[in-house]
Amino acid sequence: MPFFLIRGDITTLSTDAVVNAANTSLKMGGGVCGALFKAAGMEEMERACAPLAPIKTGDAVLTPAFNLRSKYVIHTAGPVYRDGKSGEEAQLRACYTNSLALAAQYRCKSIAFPLISSGIYGYPKEEALRIAVEEIRAFLESHEMEVHLVLFEMLQPERSLREHVDRYLDTVYDPAVEHQLFDVAMDGCVYSPQPSLDDMLHSLDEPFCDSLLRLIRQKKKTEVQVYKKANLDRKHFSKIRSGNGYTPGKKTILALAVALELSLGETQWLLGLAGYSLSHASKFDVIVEYCLTEHIYDIFAINEILFSYDQPLLGS
Repeated sequence: MPFFLIRGDITTLSTDAVVNAANTSLKMGGGVCGALFKAAGMEEMERACAPLAPIKTGDAVLTPAFNLRSKYVIHTAGPVYRDGKSGEEAQLRACYTNSLALAAQYRCKSIAFPLISSGIYGYPKEEALRIAVEEIRAFLESHEMEVHLVLFEMLQPERSLREHVDRYLDTVYDPAVEHQLFDVAMDGCVYSPQPSLDDMLHSLDEPFCDSLLRLIRQKKKTEVQVYKKANLDRKHFSKIRSGNGYTPGKKTILALAVALELSLGETQWLLGLAGYSLSHASKFDVIVEYCLTEHIYDIFAINEILFSYDQPLLGS
């Protein structure tokens, strides 16, 4: 952990490894492949790739990154999309699993992927994104690595979900609002009750980290479950856990609230312990509020929604 969607140029990232959407001959191509070869140094990269070629679709091999800001380039050959019934999905999944396994073998702490096969190879972008997210998430269940998925355009969440979020924003979001958000009902759905008076009184005399750890125990979750579901890395969570006067930022607290599957009232309480609150003047806040009220506790799904609105993402 964590795993983020970002927009940008993969050739400028300083992750330990960047992934090249390669062809099976490992020759310089167009798109991401051409850009990485040029940025790394075309002659050096061609010499490094030559003895490794050819590779099979779905395979992954590693070379130095030369002039890139990363240590390594992992080259993986994505499938050309035909009809979706010719083994393309299995091959695309293999691109991610083999690349991540190779990164782990070389003890990479961070890696950046393009959306493999979604360019000239014609894989439908929404399907390519779904497969990428599923394979990366599965890997992160048992590994510690920071993963970035670099997109060159906004991809929209499922249409009906986008329509619901749009409607909620139209109804609730107001940039002119200055007061804090506490008691609101929407479409007949009333938020869950606030934490108990005992909880609130108890928290007045304890640091944020103690309140958080107590809440984790009350929710019958483990700390590992929580920081992974919150899209946090282990070091960041350890810093929160240790206390020492450290209080996490608002995005991190909201990520923890999602991981703990808190109600909106509980989330406001947790934010309040650190001096924060949700506001209808913030589009980011309203989108997170919508997800909490709809019991959407999959942080990657929430981040896909936030990404589609060009908002910050939850997590480290």
